[in-house]
Amino acid sequence: MTSKKNTNKDVPIILTAFGTTARAFSTYEKMGQVFEATFPEHKIHWAYSSRMVKCTMKRKKQLDLKDPIEMAQIFAEQGHQWVVMQSLHMICGHEFDRLVTERSHANIRSSIGLPLLTSYNDYEKAALALEPMFPKDKDEAVILVGHGTDHPAWTAYPAMEAVLRRHYGNRIFIGVVEYFPDMDDTLQRIKSAGYKKVCLIPLMLVAGVHFKEDLTCEEDSWQKTFERNDIQVSVVDHGIGYIDGITKIFCDHISDALDVIPL
Repeated sequence: MTSKKNTNKDVPIILTAFGTTARAFSTYEKMGQVFEATFPEHKIHWAYSSRMVKCTMKRKKQLDLKDPIEMAQIFAEQGHQWVVMQSLHMICGHEFDRLVTERSHANIRSSIGLPLLTSYNDYEKAALALEPMFPKDKDEAVILVGHGTDHPAWTAYPAMEAVLRRHYGNRIFIGVVEYFPDMDDTLQRIKSAGYKKVCLIPLMLVAGVHFKEDLTCEEDSWQKTFERNDIQVSVVDHGIGYIDGITKIFCDHISDALDVIPL
């Protein structure tokens, strides 16, 4: 009797996000619809790389969220030979490094899908996808605010700014919540350029705790700090994960990860 031949259609896909404890889970749900429509023949499951998010959700909402290694082990026990672990991180930073290192702890072979901003083509695709979020008024500066990192991949932020400026001009600025280029640096650049109106956009998949505390609500938030400096501020209240064009970049990375599996 001939055994059934495995194909990459048998390979489950683990969507590995940092996680969020806020209402922003709706963004993941919207992204999930695109993934399921693009890969209808694959099992698709979510996993979360943030230990803090997992602990918080278990304590507050009794949700037992799995990390990617736990989810991969479940598929191993079900008899699968391979999984795709698709990073839903913005850049190849600490969380992605940890995913690559820890995947060997599961008793299953894995192919890694790369973060959003990895190749030059990713930057170009992301720049085009972000355009609908930008205000039409050319006298209004656009500030995209990312998490920031002390990882060598921090250079992704100024690189993305350079690509965006080539498409949309010098009213585009990128700053980050942590490390460089921070709020004070970005504020000085805005003032030096003479802008009196800015639009803040979270350069994050989801608008979670950083959006609420760092961008808008706290007294030392970006919005209130800019307003104290006589700069009018508007805010986009959702992350870039709501944009289908962003999710499609991740779909391309999933396809790449599936293509290299030798089945």
